[in-house]
Amino acid sequence: DAASKIRILSAIAFNRTISKNKILIEGIQNINLTDILHSKNLGYKIKLLAISEIKNKKLMERVHPCLVLNNSYIAKINGVLNAIIIDGSPIGTSMLQGEGAGPGATSSALTSDLCSILKGNVQYPFGISSFLRKKIGKFNILLHVCSSYLRIEVKDKPGVLSSITQTFAKNKISIKNLIQTPNKKNGDASIAIITHKSLEKNFRNLLQNLSKNKFVLKKPTFIRIEQV
Repeated sequence: DAASKIRILSAIAFNRTISKNKILIEGIQNINLTDILHSKNLGYKIKLLAISEIKNKKLMERVHPCLVLNNSYIAKINGVLNAIIIDGSPIGTSMLQGEGAGPGATSSALTSDLCSILKGNVQYPFGISSFLRKKIGKFNILLHVCSSYLRIEVKDKPGVLSSITQTFAKNKISIKNLIQTPNKKNGDASIAIITHKSLEKNFRNLLQNLSKNKFVLKKPTFIRIEQV
């Protein structure tokens, strides 16, 4: 749903044809209460965001969970509220918000669309003719730069932390914050890490290497951090 919406919004915002590119889509199925608590302790909130931007004259569209700062406006959007943040030059940042679910908002949107169709007011649903919209190339997501949060479940043994941090260094990723929570009863530990900025391809290589690490018990949880 969010991916379909971001394709439409990209076309409107950038005066482009609707992209048919395969875009990055990740859900919230790997996030649990531990991640929510770690995020809170580190000063963040987890939000599912759909993001579209022009980078190097190419389009990047993505949908995935993000850590956003607790004091950011987007962190305060809860319940059925949806928000759109627009960042442009020279106008700066603007935001629109409103109910995106529930009987009132849904029936209003459907009634509006049906009335437009009945009136025949559907010639230019995007404001201008599709013939005037331009195509745009796809930005290589592997070149995207961001910081991130990772939760790694490991065996609670000597040398584990050293092995993990070395893996980060080998993949050109610097650690900013680290919280280690041991579980003496089960003989394991949870490591939560906030990184400095690095390339998407470095994070993907890191996740592959961590999954092969003999101390890591299961696939790490990875959430990108967005400054919005």
